[in-house]
Amino acid sequence: MSTLTLSLLPETYVELPERELDERIAQAKRELGSRLVILGHHYQRDEVIKFADYRGDSLKLSQLAASRPEAEYIVFCGVHFMAESADILSADHQIVILPDLNAGCSMADMANLEQVEVCWEELTSVCGEGIVPVTYVNSTAAIKAFVGRHGGAVCTSSNAGKVMEWALAHAERALFLPDEHLGRNTGYRLGIPLERMALWNPREEAGGLSEEAILQARIFLWKGHCSVHQRFLPEHVERVRRNYPGIHVIAHPECSWEVCQRADEVGSTELIIKRIVESPPGSQWAVGTEIHLVNRLAKEYPDRLVVTLDDCVCMCSTMYRISPQHLCWTLENLVGGQVVNRVSVDPETKRWARVALEQMLGIGKAVES
Repeated sequence: MSTLTLSLLPETYVELPERELDERIAQAKRELGSRLVILGHHYQRDEVIKFADYRGDSLKLSQLAASRPEAEYIVFCGVHFMAESADILSADHQIVILPDLNAGCSMADMANLEQVEVCWEELTSVCGEGIVPVTYVNSTAAIKAFVGRHGGAVCTSSNAGKVMEWALAHAERALFLPDEHLGRNTGYRLGIPLERMALWNPREEAGGLSEEAILQARIFLWKGHCSVHQRFLPEHVERVRRNYPGIHVIAHPECSWEVCQRADEVGSTELIIKRIVESPPGSQWAVGTEIHLVNRLAKEYPDRLVVTLDDCVCMCSTMYRISPQHLCWTLENLVGGQVVNRVSVDPETKRWARVALEQMLGIGKAVES
């Protein structure tokens, strides 16, 4: 579990003009020097991410922070589970801060420990211990620790296929949580038929599954999703192809199976960026992911057409809670010797969550060797 002490943004910061905010943030950064590292997730708003020392996805950023032992303070401009991961991987002397503790993740919140323990008990009572749990990195520290205790592994959207393959090589079945879409898209790519993937709904008795359905399944999917990526629909793919003949559609694997089947390519945030950055001038891209990243790529590569898959703004509203005002307030408190909005994972949870993360890293090394 995480220890949280929520401090509220003082009113004096709310109305600060943009120029003054920028100057004060830059000044605080200079005063803190190497004692500070600021991490900015790809989905973060431009007026915040411009102050980040590193940009990336959640796990990459946590690993980068851990590689900076001189940084006493790790300020994570992302959401709560990301800050937890940074605390799990960082050294004991490092302090992880989330500028606004209200910046959560709806997907991570869709699987709590009590629900997962009930699911595990039900599934193992029917089909025995031959199940390996796999959790997406977009999950709470408590869920990562549960997976570590039960011999499973964490995965990212980049390596979900490798981790799922490892799980199914070690057991007859896998439990994948908390994103049903990433689990379904990954299983299908591994050749698992849709009818061999059963959806566990924690809000229904016995997950809404019969004993027969449990015994037939090879992968159990948790009924959870990303509120941003689930908004993309098959008709959006069809419309963008009509509007931009010949455009290349690339979707994040958190999108539904139906959307991913209609896309030209499916890939993680890092892959989406890589493909567009390395594409030739004049190429056209319709991207099924969060709007801040899509707009940033369009600005940075004006010689390429980069548009969102859906004109409706698909924004990560919880990530948007991290504002320049919160960042300024956080840094100025650190300059004054005070820590606000620290995220700290308890030692036992941290230990088992690290086991699950290290299992994932071990799988990657085994595949490469």
